[in-house]
Amino acid sequence: MNLSGISDKSLLGKVLRFPLRLIPAQTVLPIMQGRLKGKKWIAGSSNHGCWLGSYEYAKRITFEKTVTQGSVVFDIGANVGFYTLLASVLVGARGRVFAFEPFPANVVYLKEHLQLNNIDNVTVVEAAVSDKCGTAFFDEGPSSSMGHISANGRLRVRTVAIDELVARKELPVPDYIKMDIEGGEGLALSGAKATLAQFHPTIFLATHGSSIHQECCRLLQSLDYELQPIDGVDLQSSSEILATYNAG
Repeated sequence: MNLSGISDKSLLGKVLRFPLRLIPAQTVLPIMQGRLKGKKWIAGSSNHGCWLGSYEYAKRITFEKTVTQGSVVFDIGANVGFYTLLASVLVGARGRVFAFEPFPANVVYLKEHLQLNNIDNVTVVEAAVSDKCGTAFFDEGPSSSMGHISANGRLRVRTVAIDELVARKELPVPDYIKMDIEGGEGLALSGAKATLAQFHPTIFLATHGSSIHQECCRLLQSLDYELQPIDGVDLQSSSEILATYNAG
C-alpha cells in the first residue's frame, strides 16, 4: 500500500500523518512492507515512509524487480540507507553493495541501520561522487536528504570519481547504480563515463532540474542507454529514470 502517495494536503493525509509526529525520533520500528519487511529502521532518521514501506513506492518496486542476487550495487547518495539495505537484501550473501554518502550525520544513521540489521555485505564510502577525486564544499541543505556539493557550502568533503576507483581496482565493476545526489548527477555521470561505456551497469537515476536532466539524458543516450521514466510521466518531465544498455 502506497501510504506516501496520499497527499499531506488532503484531510485523509493529515489524519494519517498526525500520529507519526508522536513517535520518538530514536524509536526502532520494523519496516512494514516490501522486500525489507521486518528489517529494523530508526523512525526519526528520515521520511516515515521508509519504515512504512511506501517511500518512493514506484521506484522501490522497480528496484526490487530489477536488482539480482550476486550483483554489485553502487548506492550513490545513500543518505541514511534505505536503498543500501534494500540492495543488500536483493544481492544476497554473494553480492556486494557500496554506499557513498558524504554527510557525517547521515553516515551515523547509515551505519546504525547496517548494525541493527546485522548487514555484512555493505561497504560505506564516506565521500561525495563527482567527476574527480579530491575535496569539495558541501551544502547541508534544508534537510538531511537535500545536501549537495556547492561552492557556497560550509562543509568540506572528500570527492571520488567512479572511473578512477574502478580503474585502480579499488572498487569492483558495478552491475547496478542508484544515484540521487541533489543536482550533482551530471558531474558524477561524467566521472563514470568510461565505466558506463565499457561495462553498461543499469542505472536508477534521480535528476534535479531541467538542464541537468537534459544533460544526463544526452550523456546516457550517447552511450546507447535506453531511458524509461519510473514515476509515471513522460521522459522529459520525469525526475526518476531507469537507464538500461541497449546492445542492439
